[in-house]
Amino acid sequence: MAGVSGCIKYSMFIFNFLFWLCGILILAVAIWVRLSKDGQEILSPGDSGTSPYIAVNILIAVGSIIMILGFLGCCGAVRESRCMLLLFFIGLLLILLLQVAAGILGATFKSESEHILNETLHENIKLLSAADENAKAFQKALTEFQNEFKCCGLVNGAADWGNNFQENYKSCECSSLSDSCVMYDGKNVYKQPCISLIKEVVAKHILIVIGIAFGLAVIEILGLVFSMVLYCQIGNK
Repeated sequence: MAGVSGCIKYSMFIFNFLFWLCGILILAVAIWVRLSKDGQEILSPGDSGTSPYIAVNILIAVGSIIMILGFLGCCGAVRESRCMLLLFFIGLLLILLLQVAAGILGATFKSESEHILNETLHENIKLLSAADENAKAFQKALTEFQNEFKCCGLVNGAADWGNNFQENYKSCECSSLSDSCVMYDGKNVYKQPCISLIKEVVAKHILIVIGIAFGLAVIEILGLVFSMVLYCQIGNK
């Protein structure tokens, strides 16, 4: 009977160690996108029942599962356990199929996702003129965003701040007299609302997530091949 190839065995171990690191990476990036100051409060759903972060929440779960599978694959390779390798193969195949399904759904419902984001931002305009604790947290997040990206208000510019404008105008304040600035309530502020810039930040985060997902799919296919070859070799030993 043929023995187990040491090359395949240790390649499988190294692969799974890298796969485990990929799980940590995808989990860390997903959490970063979810908790990023650029969008954490700004993209909170307010009174809307939908959240633009559903896909990222799923990615957090996937990253956690990948870490577990990477550990399972490492142990299966070192201990030459067919049971662990089979569990690894099935789990990895399911994740790959889920990623493909998620990609198809994401492409199919892209316009709906954009609509949800747009609806969320328009819904949150009223938080700028409110005075409760939830509104204060949102206002703080937007003032930080305005400072960084040189914009003012969400959709309609400085007018979105309502009675809270005088209290928060400093993050909107424009030091020049260029066409990018406008006078509002006696203050020189940025003309551009933040909605388009927020969408750009979200799009940038989504591109990062897509890039990681594609890279991970290639690694997963290699993992399926390695695990099945090793599984068959152990059976023929």
